[in-house]
Amino acid sequence: MPTIAVAGASRGIGLELIRQFSAGGWRAIGTSREMAKGSAISAAGGEVYLCDVTDAASVARLGKGLAKETIDILVCNAGIYGPRDWNLGNTDYAAWAEVMQTNLFAPLRAIEALVEPVARSNMRTIALMSSRMGSIADAGGNNVIYRTSKAALNALGKNLAIMLAPRGINVVSLHPGWVRTDMGGPSAAIAVEESAAGLKKVLTGIGPGDTGKFFNYDGSEIAW
Repeated sequence: MPTIAVAGASRGIGLELIRQFSAGGWRAIGTSREMAKGSAISAAGGEVYLCDVTDAASVARLGKGLAKETIDILVCNAGIYGPRDWNLGNTDYAAWAEVMQTNLFAPLRAIEALVEPVARSNMRTIALMSSRMGSIADAGGNNVIYRTSKAALNALGKNLAIMLAPRGINVVSLHPGWVRTDMGGPSAAIAVEESAAGLKKVLTGIGPGDTGKFFNYDGSEIAW
């Protein structure tokens, strides 16, 4: 039975990935900061591991708990948006640091902790949940805090793809679309079920020729 692990799976896209992969016959592992919220992962058919991905000691415990497992697909999904009212001259640097801690540092911590279980699997895939807003080619001149965190995440993914290629590990960045979640809001374009279904299809089709790429949830490639 193949295994997917989703870091940040107690709600939204992460939780729906757990539900859809579990329904498809996969072993699905999801992390949650709180056991109360982790019950949603269990209800979706997944195994719950408590982990605060922004805390180094918590991620280290996760790595120790999964050290002997095999993980075919690792999805680094946890993320926050940060201030939505950014303007030049009105930068909340403490909030920016918090966004970078969650959107950039946390995924790398998870990868460092779980790269060995991924390396011993058949699919050997690591996916970073990014956003089209992190595309430099598609820069919008606003929402700089969130955009820069995702641009940095994309740069991390591109470099890890090169570093891990000799081990046969594929690393991709993903854009889930503008999804009706807590972050995306009720006016977003697509339902979480549609996004997760597309992401599932992309994730299960990743091969060596795809490593280092940036994919939309519908499988199309996005410019860096």
